[in-house]
Amino acid sequence: MIPPLPIRVRLTLWYFAMFASAAALLCLASLWMLQRSVDETEYHDLQERAQDVQLVLSHEAPDRNTQRVSEDFAAIYELKDDGKYLQVRDDKGNWIYRSKRMIAQNPELPPPDKIPAGGTVGEFQVGPRNIRILAYSIEARGMRYSVQTGISLSKSRALLANFRTRLLLLTPIVILLAAAGGHFMSRKALRPVAALATEAQRINDRNLGIRLPVPEAKDEISDLSRTLNQMLERIDKAFASVRTFTGNASHELRTPISLLRTEIEVALYRPRDVGDYRDILRRLHGETVRMTSLVENLLFLARADGGAEAVVLSPIRVDELFRQLEAAWVSPMDQAMLDFRSEMEQSDLVLLGDANGIPRLLSILLENARNYTPCGGRVTLHAALSGAQVVLSVRDTGVGIPAEHMPRIFDRFYRVARTEDSARAGSGLGLALAKWIADRHRCELCVSSHPGRGSCFSLSLERAYLNASEEQTSNVALA
Repeated sequence: MIPPLPIRVRLTLWYFAMFASAAALLCLASLWMLQRSVDETEYHDLQERAQDVQLVLSHEAPDRNTQRVSEDFAAIYELKDDGKYLQVRDDKGNWIYRSKRMIAQNPELPPPDKIPAGGTVGEFQVGPRNIRILAYSIEARGMRYSVQTGISLSKSRALLANFRTRLLLLTPIVILLAAAGGHFMSRKALRPVAALATEAQRINDRNLGIRLPVPEAKDEISDLSRTLNQMLERIDKAFASVRTFTGNASHELRTPISLLRTEIEVALYRPRDVGDYRDILRRLHGETVRMTSLVENLLFLARADGGAEAVVLSPIRVDELFRQLEAAWVSPMDQAMLDFRSEMEQSDLVLLGDANGIPRLLSILLENARNYTPCGGRVTLHAALSGAQVVLSVRDTGVGIPAEHMPRIFDRFYRVARTEDSARAGSGLGLALAKWIADRHRCELCVSSHPGRGSCFSLSLERAYLNASEEQTSNVALA
């Protein structure tokens, strides 16, 4: 398979073809225009000769007979070049004058009333020479005459042949100029692209803040520069996000690992009784649980960013979903001394969602509510029907979220400044995961909060319907 030609070569060939075609058309047009000019010049020359005959006839006396007029013509035209190819006849068919060469060739001369106003042009050949003749109708002395005059085409044919020869001699020069012009134009056209490529080669992961120059002209090159700058902006943000993610993940992992190491070193420093070892192991277990949750969240985000996490929609019964969540969260809520309850406005609600994603999203919101609600507070898991949507919400009576933190609460590793009432620490990934799950369900995770009075997180999912006999679980994979 022949590899495609580089764009510079293709542009050069296109420009060469364009210039060569233009030059060829110009040559053909010039040759055609010269031919037309020569033909028109010869026609006017023949027409002037016919008009000269008319002038001679008009000077003849009206009573002068045909014989005398013929003698006058012979005296005038026998020795003139104009008389070499000339014959004149009146409307009665009488010959006024015929040159010897016309007699020899005997071209047909129509009567005056058969000749059009512009005359009739013809040709005949005498030896190596071509003769062009014009039959023309004139009027003089009250009579109409047919005049036929001729002219040799030798000079005009030689002129045209000489012009064609010079055009052929110019062909190699035109081809070379077209090739050189095509090469120059392709280089000039691609020079801005080459400049952009040179600038782009300077950009790497350490200087992503550099932007390509945008020409002032609003053309394709400026559009390309703006597009590349927009792409660099996105790459810069992605790199910054990755660096921030990596730094925050390293920091979050380093802290519990340091605590584990410290606890183990303290435990190994001297012998202890069973109760001390139990306390140490209990603390180690808590840190490992926290590390496990953090690692799972990190892996989930990595798979989500890589497109490996698929969301599969299927009908989910809300009552079963709430029973599952109650079984998992009643004990943690009791340990935090919180009043946990679930509420459903209808018992037969069914929503369309991911069987793993929706429970995880609600668990994140419940954990967030537990961490930021003081002892004696209340956490409510609520479901309601709004048109064709099932609205799920988690409400608490916790510390709330200050207004200045609201725009960033869904950012990864972002945590609101802690208060004395918030007893547990998080990694700052929970709400980011919840928002990702909501986005994949094509819905918005909404939040309303009042500092000191609590918060409410809610999302609206499409309502589903189950068959009376069996549950239809036709899964729909989201792209």
